[in-house]
Amino acid sequence: MDAARNASGVARAAGDSVLNRSMMQLLEHVDYRLITGGEDLEAIYRLRYKSYLRSGMCGPIASGMFEDRWDNLPNSYRFGVYFYGELVSTLRFHYISREHPNSPSVDAYPEILVERLARGETFIDGTRFATDPDGAPAPGVLPFLTLRLAMVASLYFGQNSVLTPVKVEHSNFYSRYFNAVQRTEAKEFPGVLTRIALFEIPAGENMRLTLQRFPFFRSTPTEQRLMFGNPAINRLTPLSIVPTAKYYRDAA
Repeated sequence: MDAARNASGVARAAGDSVLNRSMMQLLEHVDYRLITGGEDLEAIYRLRYKSYLRSGMCGPIASGMFEDRWDNLPNSYRFGVYFYGELVSTLRFHYISREHPNSPSVDAYPEILVERLARGETFIDGTRFATDPDGAPAPGVLPFLTLRLAMVASLYFGQNSVLTPVKVEHSNFYSRYFNAVQRTEAKEFPGVLTRIALFEIPAGENMRLTLQRFPFFRSTPTEQRLMFGNPAINRLTPLSIVPTAKYYRDAA
């Protein structure tokens, strides 16, 4: 059994190495945009709608855009991920705490989160993840490029954990790469037609090990501050941020 376990570990390490090299190369052509208004905001709402309609998460919407009541909260951060200047995915965060307890997951799973927030725990709530597979630079890379935002946010905020409401059939990805733990059964989630379960990614030592295993998730304090130090809710033009994981690679 030890030999089998060791062989499995070697195979996984080899796979991780290929993934790390590929992602580092792709990040050279990626930028993240903190989006607060204008045409870029409409573009991410259209991408959400296109993605959700295709996957059955929503029905037809006359405007062709998917937005909700949580988008403009003061603790909300909407991001677009651009590859060679083209929008390929989007993700939204809420940083929630006792002082700012509003987010989609709090509304959907109050039995799990309300008491923990009252005790002083803090969370990053990641929702409205949407991708354009036609614009993907390579198969299967958009989740990594997009969810890197969660790793940057976690390093900046230092919260207890990252919340990720997902379809149960997608849970293996989050468990394998982030050690996510399922906290609820699948249930109705505000704004979408599919049933969603709450998964939680612990911070602390788990985050340290994840960054060690996948260095493309790393970021400098400057990148973290640009993304989250000033939400700039009233900014009329998006703030573009270049990934900084390569500086750790170059220094190694």
